[in-house]
Amino acid sequence: MTALSLTASGCVVVHGEREVLPATTRAEAAEALKEFTAAYNAADKAYDSSLDADRTTGALADIDGARLKAGKVNNPDGNPSHAPLELTDAKFTIPAKAGWPRWFLADTAANKGGDVRWLLVFTRDALDDPWEVAYLTLVSPDDVPEFKTDKDGWAETVPANSTDVAVAPGELSQKYATYLKDGGAGFAEGPHTTGWRDTRKQKSVRPGLATQYIDEPLVNGDYAPLALRTADGGALVFFTTRHFEKQTAAAGATVPTPNEDVLALTSGEIRQSLTMEFVSNEVALDPADGPVEVLGRIQGLTSAKGE
Repeated sequence: MTALSLTASGCVVVHGEREVLPATTRAEAAEALKEFTAAYNAADKAYDSSLDADRTTGALADIDGARLKAGKVNNPDGNPSHAPLELTDAKFTIPAKAGWPRWFLADTAANKGGDVRWLLVFTRDALDDPWEVAYLTLVSPDDVPEFKTDKDGWAETVPANSTDVAVAPGELSQKYATYLKDGGAGFAEGPHTTGWRDTRKQKSVRPGLATQYIDEPLVNGDYAPLALRTADGGALVFFTTRHFEKQTAAAGATVPTPNEDVLALTSGEIRQSLTMEFVSNEVALDPADGPVEVLGRIQGLTSAKGE
């Protein structure tokens, strides 16, 4: 078993797995961001997911891989609207921890999406693995919290089973899925909680079309939640959920024709119903006490089935 250790010169050497060490150096984090951006742009330009397959994992790999697949079906020669992504003003929050995975947060500005901040969580499972982005969410600059750091500037992770926050990070995906179905307390009002539930209610009562939803947690492997301790004693938690939306037309009616990107990911023939599967990655403020606030959510269609 091996782990990282940083020498005074910043070089990486191998030491005991149990030692608490920074996940990486700030220079290496900056290089990982640069390499991700280059791979992401190459894949987007060609609509070829193989070009950034070793730079994405978990929720982001599912969401962006499906986007690229649909793009390739509809534009075999590549993305006619490609504009390179530029990530700037990067701020790195690097936790010190024992064991794998090692991970860190990059908080950046971008030339897309307005003045929001792009939060990218980089992970790797071994010293020789490349850094991969598992989570990508967009949040308001005012919503990025201050993190707890030690005298050397290294951050602190929050264990999945932590009991000193409102919801243990390992339970947040399930709690969120349950909330979307049943409502109730535990989550603050906002576009990704009460707003999303209201939107679903409006869609479910359209004449001639019944819409049903199923929400599931995703918590294992590359979908495991990752949490950083905030300065106020809470946590910023990144987590994943999966969602199904089934549209069923009444007798004599038809399911609305989906757009070309949905059709590119659809198997079967759409006659009476269409079931769409989505993967969503969220970022939430999980306080020491009080409701959880979902700050950002990026969702992508991963497959669909017509019947």
